[in-house]
Amino acid sequence: MTRAALVDLIRQRQSLLCVGLDTEEHLLPAHFREESHPVRAFNEAIVEVTHDLAVAYKLNLAFYEALGDQGWLDLEATIAFIRSTGPSFIIADAQRGDIGNTARKYAEAFFDRLDVDAVTLSPYMGRDSSTPFLGRPGKWAVVLGITSNPGADDFQLLPVHGQRPLWSTVMDSCAAWGGADELMFVVGATRADMLAEARRTAPGHFFLVPGVGAQGGDLDAVLRAGLTADGGLLINSSRGILYAGEAGEALPAARREARRLQQVMARALSGV
Repeated sequence: MTRAALVDLIRQRQSLLCVGLDTEEHLLPAHFREESHPVRAFNEAIVEVTHDLAVAYKLNLAFYEALGDQGWLDLEATIAFIRSTGPSFIIADAQRGDIGNTARKYAEAFFDRLDVDAVTLSPYMGRDSSTPFLGRPGKWAVVLGITSNPGADDFQLLPVHGQRPLWSTVMDSCAAWGGADELMFVVGATRADMLAEARRTAPGHFFLVPGVGAQGGDLDAVLRAGLTADGGLLINSSRGILYAGEAGEALPAARREARRLQQVMARALSGV
């Protein structure tokens, strides 16, 4: 999906919502666990009740790789189902980052085999670990900027180059590798003050923002710090939507939570 198409989708749906499909079978309502393909069935049901409210879906590869062959089939089937519901921006949350020839094969796997729109990457092996994901029209590298986990303090906040935090230096360098039409940054919702600094560092790039919902990120603070004239944000909620309700209330509750988030985003978008 090109940047222009993504911006158009944001405007049409008045949404920045990314639904994270980090699906775990043991957490599903009992009637889904009785399905022949529980994860696939639940994912399809979630997409069915949210696709008019969301502009993106993020599939965390760990939750599918852990299931072996069946998990990969669930992944492929979920992506195909999302595509069947109309335009959506699909992210493989894989956090890959390896030497050039290996990175090239990862890019082929995700872009050519799975046909996702974007892949999350760790940039810490440098330019050659990320450039194989760039230069593909309509495809995106989503590079780790400042993350929301407690361990981010171990390295990302270390002062370098005139006391700038390492994450800011990394974002500066990565922004030179790819333009704002093919490279995004991951910026955690639980660090809204740093999100504002990240926006100053990369004013034209989209940010994928995890951490709203179960992780406690403040949606209003994220919107104040990161929103741009084009939207500029894909704000992810995973557990907060997937497991918003139990049993027969699971899907209605998921839709209510997605709608609640979308309405807040729509109000913010109306002001830019």
